[in-house]
Amino acid sequence: MSKQFAVIGMGRFGSSVARTLYEMDYEVMGIDEDEERINENIQYVTHAIAADSTDEMALKEIGIRNFDVVVVSIGADIQASILTVLILKELGVKKIVAKAQNERHGQVLYKVGADRVVFPERDMGVRVAHNLISANVLDFIELAEDYSVAEVAASPSMLGKTIRQLDVRAKYGVNIIAIKSNDRFNIAPRPDQMIERNDVLVVIGHNLDLKEFEEQA
Repeated sequence: MSKQFAVIGMGRFGSSVARTLYEMDYEVMGIDEDEERINENIQYVTHAIAADSTDEMALKEIGIRNFDVVVVSIGADIQASILTVLILKELGVKKIVAKAQNERHGQVLYKVGADRVVFPERDMGVRVAHNLISANVLDFIELAEDYSVAEVAASPSMLGKTIRQLDVRAKYGVNIIAIKSNDRFNIAPRPDQMIERNDVLVVIGHNLDLKEFEEQA
């Protein structure tokens, strides 16, 4: 089954993550205590609910523990952010990704149960969304409305195989345009180039094709 996501806090960052996931055909629930924000984003998510994320009972009623990933994108209220992560952890949420205001806030979020902490200044919502789909996706840059470039860490199943053997162009419709190997950067690698441990593939293609490739990586 496809991953299911919940985004708590539908401000600029949260709505960007939610909308990107939704446009990639994932089921996304948007949660915010501000009904106006919910109404603004209702067409960009699968479900939208006005709720207080610091209310444990409200999160239980939503069925928050059934989501594969919950993104906590609460704005300036650091206390609500920390308490929400703590409640999610206690409820048994599988993976919690939380937005931090600063390094100290991030340290506390990790201590109370966040699996990953992101900083909006360094992590754009679109890139985070693609990383949620596959932990191997290291970076994602939109070139145009439908085409992008992604950096994907080589998975164990790729190791020891050549680019020809991977045949990603035929299987997924994407092209490997470069390979990062430690300090080396190989542009336009040959078909007989073998994939080695710690290699990073730089892949270009249509967003739908990249999505399929990312899910298999």
